[in-house]
Amino acid sequence: MAIEGLTIIGESINDSVPSTKRLFDANDIDGILELARFQAEQGAAYIDVNVGAREPEFMAEMVRRLQQVTSKPLSIDTPDPEIARAGLEAYEEQRAGGKSPILNSVSALRCRMLDLLAVRRFKPILLVSEQVADGRSCACRTATETYRAALDLVAQARSEGRNLQNDDLIIDPGIAPIGTDADGNLARLLAAMEMIHNDPDLAGVHMSVGLSNFTVMLPAKTAGGLPVKSSLESALLTRAMPLGLDMIIGSVRRKYEILPADHPAMQCLEDCIQRGGFEAIMRVREFYA
Repeated sequence: MAIEGLTIIGESINDSVPSTKRLFDANDIDGILELARFQAEQGAAYIDVNVGAREPEFMAEMVRRLQQVTSKPLSIDTPDPEIARAGLEAYEEQRAGGKSPILNSVSALRCRMLDLLAVRRFKPILLVSEQVADGRSCACRTATETYRAALDLVAQARSEGRNLQNDDLIIDPGIAPIGTDADGNLARLLAAMEMIHNDPDLAGVHMSVGLSNFTVMLPAKTAGGLPVKSSLESALLTRAMPLGLDMIIGSVRRKYEILPADHPAMQCLEDCIQRGGFEAIMRVREFYA
């Protein structure tokens, strides 16, 4: 279900999804193309394309085939610069209504991915849940560390020769599964979003998360006829969209909606933010029960 102001990057064409991996392994390209058609018909604004560790030419061929069946712009999803380059070289803006692709994702140790702007202009997803310490990548533990990582990557993206504007940038502060969040990542995420949203120098940037990661490993269950996973994801959207979240990598099969403050999923989310640690994990179990 569409929410006004929320852009969905359809997540299904991803080698890490078991059902999709089976299609890739069987070379069932028609099945992959059908996933693209279905997501486009169900409201995805972009189609994510992650081919795993396959050859760069495979990514190029997938981009060419996908653009034959959908006019939606693509999100080239890989940490590998050569696979990314192949996808960007194969992409044709005119087949996507003149729209640039997304490149998912650029991190502190993958800033050179921005050099691929010389191949084709794209909108980078800037992964700011990581920072560089002593030449190595490590997780941002606090909202302030996440905010500073965002400032660093934005500066790289706006540097001379790249000339990306705020509207071209998509910041991903990183999301952790709520069912195992003993470290307070939910509180970190929301506080970091607020800091980014309130910074006038970052006005106009977009923010995105991989929303399905929020409820990964939680069992499928319904309450009152509604999927519990969808209600928790909707609760996060309700809380985070006023803080600047306007994009998600998500499923068109989910029923996303803005929830009232007294909804049980909203109450569970707020309790998890306040309690943190093991008590937050137990609160999620209580919600399921």
